[in-house]
Amino acid sequence: MSGKNRGSALLFTLALGLLPACGGTDTAGDGVEAAGALAGASATTLGAAAAQSGRYFGTAINAGKLGDSAYTTIAAREFNMVTCENEMKIDATEPNQNQFSFGNADRIYNWAVQNGMKVRGHTLAWHSQQPGWMQSLSGTALRNAMINHIKGVMAHYQGKLAYWDVVNEAFNEDGSRRQSNLQATGNDWIEVAFRTAHDADSTVKLCYNDYNIENWTYGKTQGVYNMVKDFKARGVPIDCVGLQTHFTGGSSLPSNFQTTLSSFAALGVDVALTEVDVTQASTTQYAGLTQACMNVPRCVGITVWGVRDSDSWRSGEAPLLFDGSGNKKPAYTSVLNVLNTGGGGGTTFTLAVTRAGTGSGTVTSNTGGINCGATCSATYAPGTSVTLTATPASGSTFAGWSGGACSGTATTCTLTLSANQSVTATFNPPPGNALTVTKAGTGSGTVTSNPSGISCGSTCQATYASGTSVTLTAAPASGSTFAGWSGACSGTTTTCTVSMNAAQSVTATFTGPGTGPCPNAITVSSGNSGNFNTTGATCYRTAATINGWGCYNMAGRTVSVNGAATTCGALPLTKWTDGYTYFAFTAGTYPWAGFYYW
Repeated sequence: MSGKNRGSALLFTLALGLLPACGGTDTAGDGVEAAGALAGASATTLGAAAAQSGRYFGTAINAGKLGDSAYTTIAAREFNMVTCENEMKIDATEPNQNQFSFGNADRIYNWAVQNGMKVRGHTLAWHSQQPGWMQSLSGTALRNAMINHIKGVMAHYQGKLAYWDVVNEAFNEDGSRRQSNLQATGNDWIEVAFRTAHDADSTVKLCYNDYNIENWTYGKTQGVYNMVKDFKARGVPIDCVGLQTHFTGGSSLPSNFQTTLSSFAALGVDVALTEVDVTQASTTQYAGLTQACMNVPRCVGITVWGVRDSDSWRSGEAPLLFDGSGNKKPAYTSVLNVLNTGGGGGTTFTLAVTRAGTGSGTVTSNTGGINCGATCSATYAPGTSVTLTATPASGSTFAGWSGGACSGTATTCTLTLSANQSVTATFNPPPGNALTVTKAGTGSGTVTSNPSGISCGSTCQATYASGTSVTLTAAPASGSTFAGWSGACSGTTTTCTVSMNAAQSVTATFTGPGTGPCPNAITVSSGNSGNFNTTGATCYRTAATINGWGCYNMAGRTVSVNGAATTCGALPLTKWTDGYTYFAFTAGTYPWAGFYYW
């Protein structure tokens, strides 16, 4: 889409008639005067017809053709906005570093002002048409050169232009950044360019301009949209987005073109069609793109990229509104008719979405424009069918639509815009699920939860939102041990995590000092009577000993009762002054039994 004889243009803000003059005396009238003179009557030229709705209709001018009277006669008669085709680009305005040249650009500017036209600046920062000296730079040197160029050119035209295309064609088709020498200076180069431009001239509208961003679902369109959305959110000074609108044999008017315009406009920027040309000047496509602009209030104007077919960079495709001899083509009439009758000042309807409830979620539209959260209103042409989709956030549920335009609890709702509409989407947290904890066993301890709610002991049941992950922690009391989980948890580790997708119950078992047969029925193993200090009270030897003699599986707090292992809980161990460790059972004919190890 780039070439020496085609440039790029951008769009701008405010109705043409509300813009300040471009620096000269308004000798031929402007959009405001034209609109007033033609009120109530169909205009007979493109610029005057556009001015009736506060818009402009412009063209690209080549300084080398200002001596062609047929060329200038059509341009002066039909258009009320001018873009320099190549004369304000980098190689033309700064052919040598720090040596600026404005001869041809000033010729176009002065001609436009003398004919009562506004002027758009095109373009300040671009990967293409850089002079050789700039192409040889990189890194900080290139970044500083870009900044210096923006300051130098904007100083020359300060207060004189309606719009400036600050950055041109910086994205790839998939929506990623173009890997140009400017991009290599850092991903913030576009932001730096806009901030520099704003500091240089705060009176002019600053625009981003690109091609192939007309189709709302296209990757490149979304890439530019996300950048503009980010800039607006962070206060980067951007006022408009230019859609070049080069419709070729492989790129025709998309059905969602108006959605694209209204979606950008909903971000708080103006939009414009900046370099329009259409293969064989299709009447249907020219009328369609004009109607789309007229239907979006913030579409401020249209610029065709050349006057006659013979002046076009695509001259072999006859893409403009005048043929090579300067005759009006059928596409001209179709555009004029739409400008006179199809806009009515840009009649559209607004769809506004409100979110309610104590939960959270988003609402989006299939046509673009609505993305609520961030963007909760958009404008659409009469009769547009819009499907809204409610998507609850994790931990929330969609409760339903209200507000008149939509109703019911289905997550999608389709409505047709025949008037301004409002819709409310309600999101609530889901009903809670109960978690119940039970303690079991002969020991004691506590169970607590994260998130809080369970503190068992005292609080053994709590309610959690569906899907909540709850971690339980078992803490045995002194003299007890944690034996394990059962129910919604299992295993013997002291922590357990439960997903609260339904009501859940968990049992925590603690073991402790026992009662019953263990203290008074210890198996006597013959041959070991000399190992204990109480006659007739001995334990038997097993493979699970602790440093020698032991009761069966001392670590598990078990003893052998009549030949069967029985859980008795923690054994009361005491280290005596003689250096031995003893355990004692007070039962039966044996007041206590001791056990020592070494």
